[in-house]
Amino acid sequence: MKTVQLTPEVHEYLLAHSMPLDDVQRRLIAESAARTGDQAIMQIAPEQGIFLTLLARLIGARRIIEVGTFTGYSALCLARGLPADGQLICCDISEEWTSIGRPYWAEAGAADMIDLRIGPAADTLRALPDDATFDMAFIDADKPGYPVYYEEILRRLRPGGVILADNVLWRGDIVDATHTDERTMALRAFNDLVASDERVEVVMLPIADGLSMIRKK
Repeated sequence: MKTVQLTPEVHEYLLAHSMPLDDVQRRLIAESAARTGDQAIMQIAPEQGIFLTLLARLIGARRIIEVGTFTGYSALCLARGLPADGQLICCDISEEWTSIGRPYWAEAGAADMIDLRIGPAADTLRALPDDATFDMAFIDADKPGYPVYYEEILRRLRPGGVILADNVLWRGDIVDATHTDERTMALRAFNDLVASDERVEVVMLPIADGLSMIRKK
């Protein structure tokens, strides 16, 4: 098996040889850690943010939807991948956490392209027009909700569009049969659902906690 153990030293090297984070991104990461404590683990890894930005640019995304915004770092990275007239819809249930990111969105010049919608994401998605079309999506929210978010987004995703689903390896617990908690079981079911879905093509990437890249045929 050809793989590399991601030690702290290798991780530092990886970041040093990737597109650098700017001052706004670094300060948002720092404030999120300071204000959310142990919950800061919900923030995506820096290399994931870089990947989101580059992928959005690579596929020429103009309309993106995100489910699970937390303090807004992933939203900032997605917005950075959009053209000036692009749109990003963000779905989250926390006004408190998302408010941390708003000033940074504005400072980065991305506030006008980000449409933050507070409320249960399933309700927000179902309320979208049936003819709404997206180029890209990022799902990083409550794990039992993944199948609903996936289906609601997939039917509004253009052919060739991409959905990214986070935490699909779940710290490695995904393959540990002794872990039968609700979130682990939900992720296993979601991964099986996507792998058997003939409407899409998927690759599971070992980035951070596991990231599935799902392309609609």
